[in-house]
Amino acid sequence: MGYVTEHQVRFHETDGAGVVYFANELVICHSAYEASLAAAGIDLGIFFKAEAIAYPIAHASIDYRRPLHCGDRITVHLTPARLDDSSFEIQYQLKLGDMLAAQALTRHVCISVADRRRHPLPTEMEQWLGCWGDSPAGER
Repeated sequence: MGYVTEHQVRFHETDGAGVVYFANELVICHSAYEASLAAAGIDLGIFFKAEAIAYPIAHASIDYRRPLHCGDRITVHLTPARLDDSSFEIQYQLKLGDMLAAQALTRHVCISVADRRRHPLPTEMEQWLGCWGDSPAGER
């Protein structure tokens, strides 16, 4: 299944060599994550305000396959998967046409803001996993 969104590379995302600066590809991934949350009906203002629950990234990695340049129109393919009752990962593929430009992974942990301890994923995140994951929430 997964979620797919488009992105056009902007000049400010590139470096002196004219290619997307390495850290900005993770920014592009995070933008796709935000779009997938909104597409699943999650209110981003409330979600990122994080008054009670937060989802910090505990791990991130990215492999670059080919350079991206200003003006390139790419698609970002995002697939989340539950890891346990309080964490999930998201696999990303950044594609230029049919060519894979980068693959990324982020792992998120659900925590209670008050005590910074793990907290079970709330219903809205279980629903988000169900919308875009490869398998029903909870199955892996």
